Amino acid sequence: MYKKALITGITGQDGSYLTEFLLKKNYKVHGLVRRVALEDGNHRLWRLRHLLTRITLHPASLESYASLVKLIQKIKPHEVYHLGAQSYVDYSFKDEFSTLNTNINGTHYILSALKEFSPKTKFYFAGSSEMFGKVRQVPQSEKTPFYPRSVYGISKVAGYDLTRNYREAYNMFCCSGILFNHESPRRGFEFVTRKITHAVARIKFGLQNDLRLGNMDAKRDWGHAEDYVEAMWLMLNKKKPNDYVISTGKQYSVRDFAKLAFELVDLDYKKFIKIEKNLYRPSEVRSLLGDCRKAKKELKWKPKYDFKKLVQDMVKADLEFVEKEGY
Repeated sequence: MYKKALITGITGQDGSYLTEFLLKKNYKVHGLVRRVALEDGNHRLWRLRHLLTRITLHPASLESYASLVKLIQKIKPHEVYHLGAQSYVDYSFKDEFSTLNTNINGTHYILSALKEFSPKTKFYFAGSSEMFGKVRQVPQSEKTPFYPRSVYGISKVAGYDLTRNYREAYNMFCCSGILFNHESPRRGFEFVTRKITHAVARIKFGLQNDLRLGNMDAKRDWGHAEDYVEAMWLMLNKKKPNDYVISTGKQYSVRDFAKLAFELVDLDYKKFIKIEKNLYRPSEVRSLLGDCRKAKKELKWKPKYDFKKLVQDMVKADLEFVEKEGY
């Protein structure tokens, strides 16, 4: 018998890769989308364009408990992957209220709806390394205390605690993946990695003169989204639910990322990057490095992409994108 999966945030980077992964495993994939996404499919559904005939999209809102109840009653999914969130950290500083409302209430509403109407459904919550924030230890594992430095990070800690609480209080299969930074050619243009690779392609084609960045010394543990969605599935297909750090265990700075991206098109990054103080975060997270030994041991998971291969994939895709689209 085939399994049914419901993905919130299906239109995003992770949602699209997860959809591809689950379809290969013969899942029936359902996605929660805002109604506006269905009305503006060219813009909002571009990551799913090649999959639309094979999945079912449902208009609903993470901010509406009633719409989530109706959706869960209709689908009765075997697995829910809750990826939907306001996920751009810098934006969370500008609109704290909507970030908290969407991210915390959305998680609570889904958990509550599952408890009442589909308690056997397995639930995955997309946690984030931003929960560690001002890190207490390096590297960060499942036992590292949280110290979030953004409203986004705070909202993810609340979602993580809600997920654990439903697991313990109601004996539901609920788990969290504490995912460190994961990128891909499907990353949004507002994220620093895609901002860099897109600018590299535009500069190479003579469409842009420079690249403006903030803190070049911020360090991150960067992996590929395609690797990380497999870890999500592995978590929901264990016998018992648990929480896992998903990372590469290796750390690079924004400077390292930019330097390599420019080198791949035979350019010197120093000639094109301009630092702007207004692009610094109000409270910076300087160093994130994941300890994923538990996931490697218990899930038998390990990333296939290393840092160089990730950057190569993104630069190659953006060179093709700029050449084809002209922007």
